[in-house]
Amino acid sequence: MWVRFPPGTVASEKTDFIGKSKPFNPDAQTRAILASAVRNVHPYVDAQYEATFQVPFFEGTHWALPGDKKVIEGMSSAFADPNSYPIDKRAASYSIGYFSPKHLGSGQFYLMAIKDKSGRPLAGGKTYRLTVPPNPPVKLYWSATAYDRQTHALIRDTSRSSRGSNSAEIQKNPDGSADVYFSPTAPPGKEANWIPTGHDFEVLFRLYGPEQPLFDKTWVLPDVEEVK
Repeated sequence: MWVRFPPGTVASEKTDFIGKSKPFNPDAQTRAILASAVRNVHPYVDAQYEATFQVPFFEGTHWALPGDKKVIEGMSSAFADPNSYPIDKRAASYSIGYFSPKHLGSGQFYLMAIKDKSGRPLAGGKTYRLTVPPNPPVKLYWSATAYDRQTHALIRDTSRSSRGSNSAEIQKNPDGSADVYFSPTAPPGKEANWIPTGHDFEVLFRLYGPEQPLFDKTWVLPDVEEVK
């Protein structure tokens, strides 16, 4: 996404306010141009982000890798392919995080969901349940974290943002599965497994030390489901 300067602006004028050891003091006109660019680019980048969910990781679910395939491949090779440098997709990735693992899947793996089982965006005023099946394919632990859908940052003014298998007090079901709840207030008796929301949100599911059943998909993470 390019910042368009008024016709007749010479190159030196475009970059005069940016330089090593120089204070960043753009004039009023330049500030207005940059502010307009930010407003215009946000919905564009968000559309690029949502497009990454068109190819689910598990067939029939809404879980997907939070990054375009070309971006992931490029990060692992320092963008060695001169014909592949996905700028817009990189913008989408960096809008939700400030790093990309170079070897995704070796030490960690990430899945993101922005919609529930019915295909509706995750709403901050509703109650949802994520059932993590038994025998999760991790050497270390898994965790589920709720982020603000608009900012991709942690939800403000909440007591905690995640629950995981390393949460000492988390309660498991008799079959070894675990139900994680997302809602403004804790469902009765489910406080130990509850993640507070209150804002429209998205869920990042992390697997540390992922194992083969994740990649051959003999273990499947079901969708986040609204609790009526």
